[in-house]
Amino acid sequence: MYQHTRLTSNKFDFFQKFKNFDYLLLFCILLLGFISLATMYSTDGGEILFHTKSHFIKLIIFTLMMVVISFINIKFWFSIGYLFYVVVVGLLVWTYLFGIKSSGSQRWMDLYFINLQPSELMKICIILCLAKYFHRMKIENVNSIYTILTSLIIILIPMGLVIVQPDLGTALLIVVSGVVVLWFAGINHKYFIYTILGFLISLPFIISFLKPYQKLRVLTFLNPDRDPLGAGYQIIQSKIAVGSGGIFGKGFLKGTQSYLEFLPEKHTDFIFTLFSEEFGFVGSTFLLIIYAIVIYRIVAIGAISRSFFAKLFCYGFAAAIFVYITINMSMVLGLLPIVGSPLPILSYGGSSMLATMIGFGVVMSAKVHSQQSIA
Repeated sequence: MYQHTRLTSNKFDFFQKFKNFDYLLLFCILLLGFISLATMYSTDGGEILFHTKSHFIKLIIFTLMMVVISFINIKFWFSIGYLFYVVVVGLLVWTYLFGIKSSGSQRWMDLYFINLQPSELMKICIILCLAKYFHRMKIENVNSIYTILTSLIIILIPMGLVIVQPDLGTALLIVVSGVVVLWFAGINHKYFIYTILGFLISLPFIISFLKPYQKLRVLTFLNPDRDPLGAGYQIIQSKIAVGSGGIFGKGFLKGTQSYLEFLPEKHTDFIFTLFSEEFGFVGSTFLLIIYAIVIYRIVAIGAISRSFFAKLFCYGFAAAIFVYITINMSMVLGLLPIVGSPLPILSYGGSSMLATMIGFGVVMSAKVHSQQSIA
């Protein structure tokens, strides 16, 4: 009798959790996945080749993983916040010592089934760790020197490990992911103002320490026409492709800049360029609306969560997604220097999609267990 009651209760709990899913967020994620597959098919020239197959497999696996993560109690993600951080920092150290070298960078580790880029995981891990750190903190302790220094150490350790890979773009995105949590945690705004002023004052000195290719990216951003067939080629072709799409685009599989191979890296960081050329301003606006709904739903889930940990994670993750999208699209439009920032879900890359889906899974867990408090 007791066993029957327990089985009935477990069955009820399962269906109750399934009922608590945010189906609008899930629908938007699946829609972005469908769009990404169609765009990847286009990058392969209208054939099901390596990038399309690989992207499809990763999308299926990581989406299922996101659903599984959603059923795990939000208390679990709170409990492993520090452990997750330590593990990923360890992976960054391992990558620095034994990682795979490619194009002058050492960012990946070979796991046989995937070349994992730990720095992508750190974008999510840093939010999780800092959300746990500030969860139980009294408001009067948030702005103490000890708290601020501890928070900065948590952010600066992975930032330094990623910079030496070298990968300045991802390092900056990790910093942004951490800083937005500090903002929502209640750190006094004057510290952010002082930091920005200090950064602007020291900018000339920072630039002097950049590697030659990084300085070239800055110079190319300021004037792409200085080397139209070299460093400025990619951004010039990107802007031509976006502009040629017009209002309604050239049509699916009809992007000339892409199909005539004028546009390099079209399946990764510059995938929005191909999409915009084929679907134009209308298609690009539709894509932005989907992303806006995703961000809105993440914020809404944070707002209804009882635990401060869940709120901080949702707000931090929503802000991070917004920053990733803004930087990627600004980059391909020539509004920012090229920093290697993938477009969430759409860009090809297993590590980026893995990290993003883990983030969505934790957000969905916060929704499923929104009435769960963390003492």
